[in-house]
Amino acid sequence: MTPDVRARLEQLRARAAERVAATGATLAELMHDREGSNDDDEHDPEGVTLSSEWSRLTGLAEAAASELAQVDDAIARWDAGTYGICANCGRPIPQARLEVRPFATHCVACAEKLGL
Repeated sequence: MTPDVRARLEQLRARAAERVAATGATLAELMHDREGSNDDDEHDPEGVTLSSEWSRLTGLAEAAASELAQVDDAIARWDAGTYGICANCGRPIPQARLEVRPFATHCVACAEKLGL
C-alpha cells in the first residue's frame, strides 16, 4: 500500500466531516425553526413539511456519521498496518475493491459469504 492511500483516506474523512457538520447545522436550524411552533405542517400544501425535512436530514446526518466512522476505522487500520487485510479470512483485499470502497474490511468472497 502506498502513502497516497492514506492521503485519499484523509480526503474522504474531511469530506465526511464536512457533511456531518453541515447536516448538523441544518438540523439545528430546523429545530430552532420548529421551537414554539404549534403549526400542523403535515397539512401544509406549500412544499415539504418540516417533519419530512427532519427525516431527510436525519438520514443524511446518520449516513455521513457512519461514513466518517468507517473512514476513521480505515485510517486506524492503516496506522496499525492491517489496512487492506480481510477481517474474516486474513487474505489481502483486492486493490480494485479498495479503490471502489476504500474502507472495506472484507474481501469480496467473505463479504458475499457474510451478506455484507
